[in-house]
Amino acid sequence: MKNKKTRSPSLIIICAVLLVAIGIAGFAVLSKYSAAKGKVTSKETREYVAVIGKSDVSAFWISVSSGARAAAAEYNLDMTFEAPESEEDYEAQNEMIRAAVANGAKAIVFSAIDYNGNAVAIKEAVDAGIPVIVIDSDVNCQDVSCRIMTDNYLAGRLAGAHALLNNPGEITVGIVNYDINSANGQQREEGFCDAIRESGRAAGIYTVNCVSTEESAYDGTMELLTEHPDINTIAALNELMSLGSGYAVRDLGLKDEIDIYAFDSNVVSVGMLETGEIEGLIVQNPYAMGYLGVESAYQLINGIPLQSDQIDTTTTYVSVDNMYDVDIQRMVFRFDD
Repeated sequence: MKNKKTRSPSLIIICAVLLVAIGIAGFAVLSKYSAAKGKVTSKETREYVAVIGKSDVSAFWISVSSGARAAAAEYNLDMTFEAPESEEDYEAQNEMIRAAVANGAKAIVFSAIDYNGNAVAIKEAVDAGIPVIVIDSDVNCQDVSCRIMTDNYLAGRLAGAHALLNNPGEITVGIVNYDINSANGQQREEGFCDAIRESGRAAGIYTVNCVSTEESAYDGTMELLTEHPDINTIAALNELMSLGSGYAVRDLGLKDEIDIYAFDSNVVSVGMLETGEIEGLIVQNPYAMGYLGVESAYQLINGIPLQSDQIDTTTTYVSVDNMYDVDIQRMVFRFDD
């Protein structure tokens, strides 16, 4: 059974109070990463940067897009942001990569749906002389210029460590993951499972891979809990997996028996955290991924050396115990244009 926790002010009040504060502080987190300095001189013809994501509808990817747009405005770049209709459609991403090359992109900022399936198209772009910056999810190409993302293995271990802290007994785990070919999901799963196994308290670990939709995650969670009713811990490894798992546990009336450790945040998952349907959130920094991806593109186009070819945008564990801290609120209630 979960320990009951005292919950402070309502989510609605917190959101209202934060609107102004977050607007002021929205860019502060970038200061430790941002390398390009000084005012950008405007050009009559702006350089074109193509940003290709995995989705354009989830809160995570909307935040990535907001960061990318902010950097494009600051550095006077002509930027497009596009993504396939499905987070499984790597072939559509490949078409977008080739279209960006054909349309004269000076750099491509890219997040891979399929670690191997996107590799050839990315290599073609690099061979055409176009620098590629990978954000969020990696691709099997050693010739990209820069990688900007969460250390997903360590993020998985972070979630696993908190699962162990919150449950002193045996742990039976259900992993609700997305496309098996997506590098970041597999790294998160590996990190979480390693942490649980190394504890010596793993009674069982069971995985379901879902289409990256809330509905598929709901069905997958229901399937896991039907086949393995002893599951007491769920790791939901992206925003939509988190929502689907949360709704399934809610509908089954099991929020006091099952701890969910969920990746990413939106207003619904934060609400589930407040009500105890989610035990903890692993919150990334998608705004920084988008901003730094486009900033790095500007630097590469203009021959400015990058500070690093690998940037970890960090993760934070958020629980009901710290969700009302000001710094945490600025992360979970993101200020997006």
